Amino acid sequence: MSPGQSAPRAVLEPHATDGIWYASYPPDVEREIDPSRYRSLVHFFDECTERFRDRVAFVSLGSEMSFATLGAKALAFASYLQSIGVKPGDRVALMMPNTLAYPVTLFGTLMAGAIVVNVNPLYTVRELSHQLKDSGAQTIVVSENFAKTVQDAQPGSRLRNIVVTGLGDLLGKGLNVKGRAIDLFLRHVKKQVPPYSLPDAVRLPQALARGARRSFEPVRTGHGDIAFIQYTGGTTGTAKGAMLTHRNVIANLLQALAWARSALVEEKEIVVTPLPLYHIYSLTVNALAFLGIGARNVLIVNPRDIAALMRALRHENFTAITALNTLYSALMDNDEFRRRDFSALKLAMAGGMATQRAVAERFRAMTGRTLIEGYGLTECSPLVCATPFGAPGAHEFDGTIGLPVPSTLVRMRREDGTWAHVDKPGELCVWGPQVMKGYWNRPEDTAKAIDANGWLATGDIGVMDARGFIRLIDRKKDMMIVSGFNVYPNEIEDVLAAHPKVRAVAAVGVPDPVTGERVKAFVVKRDESLTVEELLKFAHLHLTGYKVPSFVEFRDALPKTTIGKVLRRELREADASKSRE
Repeated sequence: MSPGQSAPRAVLEPHATDGIWYASYPPDVEREIDPSRYRSLVHFFDECTERFRDRVAFVSLGSEMSFATLGAKALAFASYLQSIGVKPGDRVALMMPNTLAYPVTLFGTLMAGAIVVNVNPLYTVRELSHQLKDSGAQTIVVSENFAKTVQDAQPGSRLRNIVVTGLGDLLGKGLNVKGRAIDLFLRHVKKQVPPYSLPDAVRLPQALARGARRSFEPVRTGHGDIAFIQYTGGTTGTAKGAMLTHRNVIANLLQALAWARSALVEEKEIVVTPLPLYHIYSLTVNALAFLGIGARNVLIVNPRDIAALMRALRHENFTAITALNTLYSALMDNDEFRRRDFSALKLAMAGGMATQRAVAERFRAMTGRTLIEGYGLTECSPLVCATPFGAPGAHEFDGTIGLPVPSTLVRMRREDGTWAHVDKPGELCVWGPQVMKGYWNRPEDTAKAIDANGWLATGDIGVMDARGFIRLIDRKKDMMIVSGFNVYPNEIEDVLAAHPKVRAVAAVGVPDPVTGERVKAFVVKRDESLTVEELLKFAHLHLTGYKVPSFVEFRDALPKTTIGKVLRRELREADASKSRE
């Protein structure tokens, strides 16, 4: 199978669990969405920038960019790409944090008919080199903070066009005094820009100026064209590029909008975007779905800097926020956040990792709002399931990932390949218009992930109840087997995180010659008086004996990805290394 070619789709045989979730849908959520509403993401973008042209689209470091300005600058960037020879289907890598440069170059790339390759700016040279070579990207837009990484990764790649941007770019008009001051401060005072040598690189403002001076040649892009090569799986092996078509992403943003229809009002919402837009969760929900309702989008450059994040929110009476469990926990530890008035808050979404009950209950007590949990994965653009707004019991956190979103089927596949029935566990499989076309240049991996009927195997173990609500048990790879019993780390982490003296926790399996594996918990204390004995006594109250950790290690912090996911793999490797020593 060549890049861009999708797996064949056969006629689906119905199953007893199909559609049982519709009875649990709120009355204003339709069962199906129509991806043909937009010809492409460019069509969607053009409609948004024209319809909401006078409204503020994005805010960064206190500066605003209107929809009209966003449209004009994206067009200028698209024209610039054409001027340097970028053709439809070429790959353009974007390597930057949440600044105004990101949406401008994102939509400009799509307007030129090129494929966006999102790059984590914190990648090492090795990781970036792999992604550049694998995608075949010839063009990259990079924040100057990370230009040295591009310099070192360029040899052996096909890169020939490099655009460098600073955090201060696009923050003002004319001479942009504010932006220049910010960039000088970061370079010479904060020393956050390592010296680099990219002699042929062009600065973003120059590229936009050049593009604005020439006429743009419109490109016809359709549903089957690839919009994004979104890399995934880097924490478990070689990163693979999921091919997401314009139809995939249109379908998913429409699914998200259909789900939130009862909660959000056009031209009235202010959404906080602390998660990086290069991540598929933030890309689809924040950059695209909220764009579709004319929302004011407050971009946060570095969500780990909680003090700076809070400064950005002081004058924003936000109505929506999307974040991970770990970020919500960090925010609630901040005095300024705790003192906020949350009366305007309508929607707080959690995704990307399991939300711990202790965090959800604390958030509700503090804000009066329930964390709405969503579930998805890169290969599904990403949304698959979500807790419905206004559904019975939706005002309380119940630990489920909700119901399949419109136009989506979810089934649980047993080990023997047959489909599980209600209340029976199996590997969660997804079928719908948001499911990727396949992995870039990896037909064998595509065939393993997507069967001939179009069912994507997620690697997650789940159970569906009679109402259609789905509960994740855990990832297959993270499951432990203790004396023949399956043990899932999410359950253990959920219990231990409820202890008032625990700030964060991760559970992994460690080898044992007698039981096969034993449970080890890595714990970050909230209160220094916490002891192993106290924690294990608490665990025994809530867990069956074989699930109680045999080992507890206190740490100052847990290893995490750049978006805040706990890296259990690193904890297992560190423990194995310590055991060998």
